[in-house]
Amino acid sequence: MIEQLLPFVLLLPLFGFVVNGAFGKKIASEGLIGTIGTLCVAVPFAMAVAMFMQMMGEPESARSHVVEIAPWITAGSFTAGFFYHVDQLSMIFLLVITGVGSLIHIYSIGYMHGDPGFSRFFAYLNLFIFMMLNLVLADNFLLTFLGWEGVGLCSFLLIGFWYDREFKGVAITHTGDAAKKAFVVNRIGDLGMLIGMFILFAEFGTLRYHEITGIVSAGGAGFFPGGNTAITVATMCLFLGACGKSAQIPLAVWLPDAMAGPTPVSALIHAATMVTSGIFLLARNATLFSLSPTTMTVITVVAIVTAFVAATIGLVQNDIKKILAYSTVSQLGFMFIALGVGAYTAAVFHVMTHAFFKALLFLGSGSVIHGMHEEQDIQRMGGLKKYMPSTYKTYLIGALAISGIIPFSGFFSKDEILAHAFVDGSPVLWAFGAIAAFFTAFYMFRSVYLTFHGEERFDHHHVHPHESPATMTVPLWILAILSIVGGFLGLPAVFGEHIHALHNWLEPVFAPAYRNVSLHHMAHSTEWILMGASTAIAVAGILLARHFYLLHPEIPERMASRLRGIYKLLWNKWYLDEIYQTLVISPLQSFSRAFLFRVVDVKVIDGVINGAGRVTGDISRGVRRLQTGVIQNYVTLFVVGILAVLGWFLWR
Repeated sequence: MIEQLLPFVLLLPLFGFVVNGAFGKKIASEGLIGTIGTLCVAVPFAMAVAMFMQMMGEPESARSHVVEIAPWITAGSFTAGFFYHVDQLSMIFLLVITGVGSLIHIYSIGYMHGDPGFSRFFAYLNLFIFMMLNLVLADNFLLTFLGWEGVGLCSFLLIGFWYDREFKGVAITHTGDAAKKAFVVNRIGDLGMLIGMFILFAEFGTLRYHEITGIVSAGGAGFFPGGNTAITVATMCLFLGACGKSAQIPLAVWLPDAMAGPTPVSALIHAATMVTSGIFLLARNATLFSLSPTTMTVITVVAIVTAFVAATIGLVQNDIKKILAYSTVSQLGFMFIALGVGAYTAAVFHVMTHAFFKALLFLGSGSVIHGMHEEQDIQRMGGLKKYMPSTYKTYLIGALAISGIIPFSGFFSKDEILAHAFVDGSPVLWAFGAIAAFFTAFYMFRSVYLTFHGEERFDHHHVHPHESPATMTVPLWILAILSIVGGFLGLPAVFGEHIHALHNWLEPVFAPAYRNVSLHHMAHSTEWILMGASTAIAVAGILLARHFYLLHPEIPERMASRLRGIYKLLWNKWYLDEIYQTLVISPLQSFSRAFLFRVVDVKVIDGVINGAGRVTGDISRGVRRLQTGVIQNYVTLFVVGILAVLGWFLWR
């Protein structure tokens, strides 16, 4: 059945893109356009569920299906086709992408109502889903890279969807600038991924995942002529690509500015598609990465720095979407921490739970923005829970989940990552992760209290808060339920050795990698202590936010003035954009103007073209002097020519 359904799963979103993109303006009906776009993702989700049920009934050894849909490239001994690999890992991503993507499509019908680009928006959403499915289902690096570049293109199209709107940022004035920034920053990471692919192909002679994993599992580092050095270079290049897509420092600067696009785009990018691409790439190649301790260490260090820095920036943001954007960067850091210490299942678990509560939070913020007539500043809100009860309750559930409060899903996945950071990493790694988790709980409930509680700080003459329509609130409630129950797929071992369903499901995929990493057994007493500490940290963050923003709202302003240096550092996002502007962008622009324009463009290119014109003109003027119109001159030249020819023959 999987072989029969998979082509439809892949091609239906592409069909939706073609129909809405080519005929959307002729269809003209928002209801029909939205229905077509949504069904082209919802039907693949239903098919994915059927495929999942089939895999559940199969023995572990038979849960890996490779489906060839069409040939692609044949060059000598090298062949690359549209081969797709459905196994336990890709099935999880398939369900998350199509499931959460369907809810975002339904939500978009209400959110984008009345927008002149309604059909174009749904066409782009469908294309985004199609490209992401190619990325996670691909059987080889080449097809993954096709999807990889595809999601980059779609992010550019969707972030800049309202291309003529103003958007404030460092060296950014319009949403189109934010789209270009995302596109260019991601190209840096993509170059690293390409180099990594070239190295792997040179070493293995193949780009198919299962062939590379099989060779590496059998031969280890000894397979490579360059040994661990070759593995380290290849995996570091792949990690650079992952840093671009999954917004890790130093390539994290694009993601907050991606908020320039419509809110459903933010939900799709942050929850179900683009930013999880890097996590998937590392998880799919876990065996390869496990052979390079150096790369694993670099991943861990970059991840903890990213998680910590992004969490601190989130403390002072006032734009409700940017708060969530920095929380995404921080949560992605947690996922990479898990990958860095070899806790692959924990990373995938957090991808899944994060998709639920982050989509919920972004769509909830969109509901707030919709009800507040496009206002995004939480300092200009307050007291909205009585106007938007469904939005408030679901947003609160999402905030509890991301904060790590039991029994919400974020508790189980984040706690598992922190536990592995302590046992398989170091207490220092756990401490920084715990601080980032504390900050997360604090700034998330800062947004809850300033948005939904306290006094009403908006202008009642211009803003009339109201609840969103059912097309927007129903997806919120579904995601809220998933944010509550999703964590039970990964219950800790203290509740039973065989109760971790997700670990058991993914075990065959990561078994070769686990042989190369040393995961330590975690005593139940240690796990209970870490769970208690994690919960206490989250509760402390929530209570402190309540104290600052609900009970004593004068404290934050007083602290900001006292700690002005720290506040300014965080408000300016650790000056990451300014560092890029000073060290990279401005020097490149100066070099471009001084050398590429004035020398290469003006003197070389223009010089060659204009010089050719001048030479042609000089020659034509010289020839023109010979055309005097006097017959005697022509006869004289004719005679001279004849004599010259005769002289040449006689000389020979």
